[in-house]
Formats: sequence, C-alpha cells, structure tokens
Amino acid sequence: MAAPSYKRIVILGKSGSGKTTLARQISQQLALPHIELDALHWEPHWTEAPAAVFRARVAAALSQPLWVVDGNYSRVRDLVWAQADTLLWLDYPLALTLRRLFRRTLRRLFRREVLWGNNHERWSSYLSLKPENNLFLWSIKSHSKQRREYPLLLEQPEHRHLHVLRLHNPRETTEWLRSLTASPTSPNEG
Repeated sequence: MAAPSYKRIVILGKSGSGKTTLARQISQQLALPHIELDALHWEPHWTEAPAAVFRARVAAALSQPLWVVDGNYSRVRDLVWAQADTLLWLDYPLALTLRRLFRRTLRRLFRREVLWGNNHERWSSYLSLKPENNLFLWSIKSHSKQRREYPLLLEQPEHRHLHVLRLHNPRETTEWLRSLTASPTSPNEG
C-alpha cells in the first residue's frame, strides 16, 4: 500500500483514550480541520440528535476536502470510514483509559466545563448502573467489543483502502505524531 496521504483521518478508541486531544494535535500539525463527532451528536440536556440529523451534520462536515475526525459512532461509520484515508485506533489498555477518564471527568465536574450541546458532566451519571449513562461502565463494556469487532470490520472489502495504525500505548502515539512532517498538502489543495 502506498504511503498515506493524511488528508482525511479518523481516530477511534475508548472514552478516555485521548481521541480528541490527538485530533487537535494532528489538526494543528497538519492544518486539517477538526471534526468532533460528539459535537455533532449531542443536543442540550444530553439528548441525542435524531439519526437523520446526526448523519446530515456529519455528511456536511465531511464535505470538506481535508479533515481529522474523532469518534466511534457506528451510526455514521459508513460515512466517515468510506471517505477517510487513514484510521488511527488508540487501542490502549483498559486500566490506562479508565485512569484518564477519571481525571478528565473530575476536571470537567469541578470546573463545570461546557461540553457539546451546552451540556455539563453530572455526578448522577456516574451512579447509574446503565452503561449508556455511565462512561466508566461504557468504557469497560466497549473494551473487548472494540478489540473483537474492529479487526473484523477493517478486513471488510469496503475498508481496505484505509491505512490503519493500531497504537497500543501513548508512547507509540507520541512517536507517530513526532514522525509527521509538515504536510505538503495545504487546505487549499486537495
């Protein structure tokens, strides 16, 4: 396979793996617009955007010639993966992502950080026994599922065009990020 062009990158990983942080770093380093799927998905009061609205938002965002996307939403996987040239999978150990998620959650709670859809983290969410309401339980539940499903998905013919990098720890990710040189492709090219 030819060297990746790094024009359209999608970043996957569990909650707390650092997808958004890495996307911002890549965005800065390669001058690519950053698309955060959470921002397109969440409405006020932690309401999920209707599927058709979410898909339309994602399709509009992907219409740019260059981008870096972070997020794992299966409802738009067909849109994102089909147009991406590179897929970065942050396949970090569960203990690491849970530690990071804990620190991030505490920071957001105590600082009352405004998140997507003008939402805030809520203490009550972390008392829920439903994984869809509790990021820690969701991360635990999705850990083995991602490791089982992503390799199978990536073997599908429609995804063979992707240059896939499965990064197993932050050191590998940092080394890869350092290996990037200024891209000869500017946002005006494409």
